[in-house]
Amino acid sequence: MTDAAGQSWQRTFKGLPEQARAARKWARARVGPAPVEQDVEQVAGELFAAVLGSGPDVITVTVSTAGDRVRLIATGPEELPARHTHGPGRAVITGLSNLSGVTPDGRGLWAQLRAERP
Repeated sequence: MTDAAGQSWQRTFKGLPEQARAARKWARARVGPAPVEQDVEQVAGELFAAVLGSGPDVITVTVSTAGDRVRLIATGPEELPARHTHGPGRAVITGLSNLSGVTPDGRGLWAQLRAERP
């Protein structure tokens, strides 16, 4: 995770609870061995769960890295109800990330983490 220009990956998962683990592991693998890799996995899982709660057929997860930053986004095909954008997982997301919010189109959530440099 040292490329200052950045990289971005995107994958669509089925909107099923058992896909949450696959989404977490996939997101973690994109950042490789980095100081925030466990946080990335946890935050990706919470983002996925928040979107999953609205009942979508598919959930798209995007992981972008640049320098010491990792941005995670989980989106569904429809706008999320407020109870999914501010649910209990939101405390985990805000606790582990530096910035977070709802996507501009309201169909998902995003979080940005910053790796501590040794």
